[in-house]
Amino acid sequence: MRQILIHMDESGVYNESDLAPFHRRLSELRNIVQHDMESGKHPPAMTKLLERQLNECENLLRKLQDSLSVLSPELIPIHERLVNIRRQLVALAARETAREVAAANAQVAKLEDLKGKSSASSLESETSEGDSRTPTRESTPKPDGYRDKDGRDGKDGKDGIRVRAELKPIQEELRKIDSKRVDGKFLGPGGTVPASQAICSSLLEECFEIVQEIRAQDESKNVATSLRPIYDRLSEIRKELEQLVLTHRWSLRETDLWNYSLSLQEIDKMRVDGKFVDTEGNRPEGQYVLLYLLRRCYGLIYRLLSSSEPVSEELMPIANKLSTVKKCLNEVLKYGGPFSPRDLYPYQLALHQIDSMRKEGKFVGVDGTVPEGQGIVMAHLNECHELLEMLKESMDDAEEEDYVDDDDYDFNDPSDDEEDEE
Repeated sequence: MRQILIHMDESGVYNESDLAPFHRRLSELRNIVQHDMESGKHPPAMTKLLERQLNECENLLRKLQDSLSVLSPELIPIHERLVNIRRQLVALAARETAREVAAANAQVAKLEDLKGKSSASSLESETSEGDSRTPTRESTPKPDGYRDKDGRDGKDGKDGIRVRAELKPIQEELRKIDSKRVDGKFLGPGGTVPASQAICSSLLEECFEIVQEIRAQDESKNVATSLRPIYDRLSEIRKELEQLVLTHRWSLRETDLWNYSLSLQEIDKMRVDGKFVDTEGNRPEGQYVLLYLLRRCYGLIYRLLSSSEPVSEELMPIANKLSTVKKCLNEVLKYGGPFSPRDLYPYQLALHQIDSMRKEGKFVGVDGTVPEGQGIVMAHLNECHELLEMLKESMDDAEEEDYVDDDDYDFNDPSDDEEDEE
């Protein structure tokens, strides 16, 4: 817990909701230590040591809490702009969710209508012999997820362009705000570091996360039918892990998350050269969203384990190196392309070097033993791999992203409003 608090202090990325679980847990531990001291259950030296460590954690937590209590005048304009951007992103996400629900309801109504027409036509064909017709391509109902010969999704494809077009200026503004930071800190006049960095830094990171979530939500419309079972399974795992973060954050162990890790590894092994393929060996659409879900699941496992399991001193250099690689990959993901495979090579090499340290899937100590913290480090390593694959997938989509500008989509086109009304 002390290690996590120190890391939060160094990164400056946290908010009130992040600190609340630490307050509750430290209060519980304080009661336990106090009860042991009064009952004499453990030697005085041990309870004194525990109390000192508890005081250190509480002091760190108090420091983090104080940094959130006051917003420096120098950071007020940045904070206000970030709050407005977050409102825009939340509104965009809600609008896209509502659009998906409306589209799903329309699809159900259409299928029911087709079913009714099909029943009526079958009755007519029974009463009138020789009046049967061979269905044409135009009259045949299109299956869910149908694409025309140009690979477009009709209305979904236009919605995708609209979402990317709305996200683009928001992303650019977030990048401008992020570029004002020096070594992760916003600076004031004369190069000073104003207090309450965490408020703005955590809000900025949250905005970047919402952008990725909206993009993944938009991409989920285009997941091919052959990849749907994988998408549904990853969505289910993610939902269960998010629930565990809320309910069992401090009590889980690596063995409790074994089934989730195993399921994710099995899904990972389905990929060929980093891509999910269908039965014919093709690479269907929906790669990005699956990689995003994998990364989120590994990140949640890392978060759960880091709250309850320690990392041994022998594994700390590896854990620190992975933290650095992950931070760099996240920065690249924020700023996007254009970049080439050569730009990603240093990160790929770093992960390969860490991978090569394992023996039979485990990180082994100098004396041949298996140090504590295997699950945490492996979750961290897998998350870095998924980040890298997401960046590779973004390279493939770079040309598609480039053509999204004001000429590609007319937001005032009345035909779109007519389609939405239908």
